Amino acid sequence: MNGVLKTAVLAILRPLIRYLIGQGWTYGALADALKMVYVAEAGQHYGEAAGRPLTDSRISLLTGIHRKEVKRLRLLLEEHGERPMLRHGANIAAQMVAAWVSMAEYTDPAGQPRPLPLRSEASPSFEGLARRVKADMRPRAILDELGRVGVTQEQEGVVHLLRVAYISDLPEDQVAFLGENVGDHLRSAVHNLEGGEPFLERALYFDALPAAVLEEARPEIYRMSERLLREAHQRLNAAESPEGPQRRLRLGVYYYEEDAAVKPTEEPAAVDEPHA
Repeated sequence: MNGVLKTAVLAILRPLIRYLIGQGWTYGALADALKMVYVAEAGQHYGEAAGRPLTDSRISLLTGIHRKEVKRLRLLLEEHGERPMLRHGANIAAQMVAAWVSMAEYTDPAGQPRPLPLRSEASPSFEGLARRVKADMRPRAILDELGRVGVTQEQEGVVHLLRVAYISDLPEDQVAFLGENVGDHLRSAVHNLEGGEPFLERALYFDALPAAVLEEARPEIYRMSERLLREAHQRLNAAESPEGPQRRLRLGVYYYEEDAAVKPTEEPAAVDEPHA
């Protein structure tokens, strides 16, 4: 199992390491960051095992990190928190777009997002949408953010949605999305490895396809993913909200392609992989 696990870990890390090298991160920088992750995860998930107290020595034993270093890192975690959050403006803007493309009163009979007046008492409006998502930013500030990244366009007091997803061009937003999305994808896969009721974690895989097929199919595949996310948002938005415990959810879709390593000698087969 250790050999298989090592292979999987290396496969997960390779694209991240390639990116980090390009950003000037050395091995030492990553090693320092990993020490903090080890201390945080040990403290959260293993520190109280078998009724033992959550001590620096206990975490040192679990992680192999010197006790004095454990103490320093725990103080840093208490001061700064364990995970960076997505920039507030980007988070609100993404919520606005998701609601706009999925709420019935903001879409036309074909399911497409309607142009919205900036403000209106008699019909759905951009300001009304901001109230629906409980945005704690001024609607004008949200609109400026959406316009800056090319998601909306305002013409004569009417706001048009140009894209059905909020994609920021700011590097800090893109990196935050990377951490949130890939982090939850890994949490789902690890949960399935640990047993219990499995989460959805599947992928469609082709070993080799003609490039022309992908050129033709790619736009439709992207539209299919947008429909899935929009319909899921509509389903959850329409649900009743009884009192009781709250849970968070992330449903993601990803797509990747690259040149095939070798030319296939037979027809490629599609593989629908089960959860990890």
